[in-house]
This record gives sequence, C-alpha cells and structure tokens, in this order.
Amino acid sequence: MGIGGPPRQDGQAPPAPPLDPELRAALAASGAAARERVTPENLAAVQRRDAGARPRPTLPELRADGRFEAAELTAPGLNGGPEVRLVLARPAGVPGPLPLLYYLHGGGMVMGNARSVLPRLLRELALPLHLAVVSAEYRLAPGTRYPGPLEDCFAGLVHTAGRAVALGLDADRIVLGGKSAGGGLAAALALLLRDRGGPAPIGQLLLSPMLDDRGSTFSSHQMAGVDTWDATSNATAWRALLGDRYGTVDLPPHAAPARATDLSALPPAYLEVGSAETFRDEAVAYADAIWRAGGEAELHVWPGACHGFDALAPQAALSRDAREARRRWLRRILGASGPGNGSAE
Repeated sequence: MGIGGPPRQDGQAPPAPPLDPELRAALAASGAAARERVTPENLAAVQRRDAGARPRPTLPELRADGRFEAAELTAPGLNGGPEVRLVLARPAGVPGPLPLLYYLHGGGMVMGNARSVLPRLLRELALPLHLAVVSAEYRLAPGTRYPGPLEDCFAGLVHTAGRAVALGLDADRIVLGGKSAGGGLAAALALLLRDRGGPAPIGQLLLSPMLDDRGSTFSSHQMAGVDTWDATSNATAWRALLGDRYGTVDLPPHAAPARATDLSALPPAYLEVGSAETFRDEAVAYADAIWRAGGEAELHVWPGACHGFDALAPQAALSRDAREARRRWLRRILGASGPGNGSAE
C-alpha cells in the first residue's frame, strides 16, 4: 500500500524538499540534539535522558489555577496485563457530558509519557472546543513489545467509555488521536475496535502517524539523515516494538497499520504530515487507501514541515495553520455527531 521507491541507483539519497524558513531557523537554533539518531546502541541512554528531561506535570499543574479539572484514573489490564494509568482533563465549569479526545502520546513507541502532552492539548483543543481529553500511559518498548502497548490503549478506552456517564463524558462522541507513535497507535486502535468490537469512535486524528515498519517508502530514503526522526531512528523503534516480528511478511495490521489491506468501515480520519518528513509517503498512502475503501479522510501535507514541526516552532505560521486546521476538523466532526458540540471559538 505504501508509496514505494528505492534510493537513486548511484546510491545517493534524493534531495530533500526545502524546509520552511521559520522551521529551518528553529531547527538551526536547536543544535545537533534535534537531529540525534536513535540506534540500538544508544536507545537505553536516550530513554533514560528522555525520562529525566521530558515534562511530567502534576495534577495541580495541569489544573492551571482552576482553568481545568484533572484526575488520574486506572483501567484494568487485559489478558493479565498490568493496570493502565490514564489522565482525564477538561475545561473547568463546562457542563457535560463532554465529547472526548482519547489521545496517545508520541515518542517512537520507546519514549514519552501521558502527561507531557496535556498542557498543549488542553490549551489548543479542549478549551476552545469544550471537550475532555484522556491521555493513556501505555507501556513502552522494548520493555513491552507488541501487542502490549496497543492492548493498553484498548483497555484504557474500554474502561473510560464504560464509565462515561460517571465521568461526565459522551460515549457517543469519542475521537481517537495521537502524534507520531501515538498517531500510529490511534490508527491501529481504530482497526482493532472495528475488528474486535468495542466503543465506536467518530473520528481519528492522526498527526504525523508512525504507520509502516518496512521503511520502504520514497520519503524514508529521501529524508534519511535529514529529518528530525529519520530512517535510522524509525527502524530502531520498530525493532524495539516488534522484536523478531520486525519486517516479517505476516505482521498483522494492528501492529503496523500500513500493512492493512482492508481500510473499510473506519471512522473519518484527519491525517497531517510534513513534505520534508520521513512519514510523508506512508501517511499519504494511508489516506489514499481509506479513500479507495470508500472511507472519509482529510489529508494535509504541510509544505516545508519536518517531523514535530509544531513543537519545534510553535509560533511559526505553518504551526499556527496546522493547529487551526485540526480544530476546524474536530469542530466539524463533533458538530456532525450531535448537539452540544462545543462550537465556541
């Protein structure tokens, strides 16, 4: 299903698309750390550094002096798995039941935490759209390999939907979402819910999603050594997640959604990716496969954007445009699913 393409026959990677000027300046100011490659040799060190440096706001910090409500929940694990920690946050004083963005954090399946993403999600999406956010603390690879992280996400969603009334949530208006690894997990979770049954999401917000373990797209070769998350880091992360199943021909689509041959009967999808990004072609191919299956997808390829561009340069014009496009899609999806959709600007 991917947009394939080997490197040039002379062995050189094809030239990369130019970066947006604001992003290029931000990337230069970030120094070499912004393009550090994750390898099997340095993975453990990268994970330790990330765990120590990445923010993990407390519940009082998430509440932001009363602007938001925040609480930690625990969901029973599936098939003997451990409990799954969840963080539920919502604008304070907004009557429910609120629609829910069930969000899965990024970090290549090997890094990140559920709390670090919440301040921006609350500020940029929950507050203007009057929705609640649940962020899931799924287990990381290689300590937990597939299907463990995905089963954590499934367990957390089932538990949250089952308690929707008590939590002041609308179980009929759930949107799955995530960025990078989280975008891939959100896509996989949509497939798993379709195939296994469970809560029926009304949309999937897939931001620079990590979908394909094969590393065979043109953009994965084109952006090797260039993008902030390149083919080396990507292969390291997929190997950490899949172990001996990495690259095998019979890998199930729930492990790597780009492997899916049937993308019918999925909720409407929003996909975004940068033109100067490793994941560009797999995201474009995934949107195309949804269309070919008769589904609904909105695709944005932001010109000159690298992986993680809106976190790298949040005030750049391109980042502002991307945030507004996400809000418009969410507002439309929530409005189409019922009354009281929080259409406040």
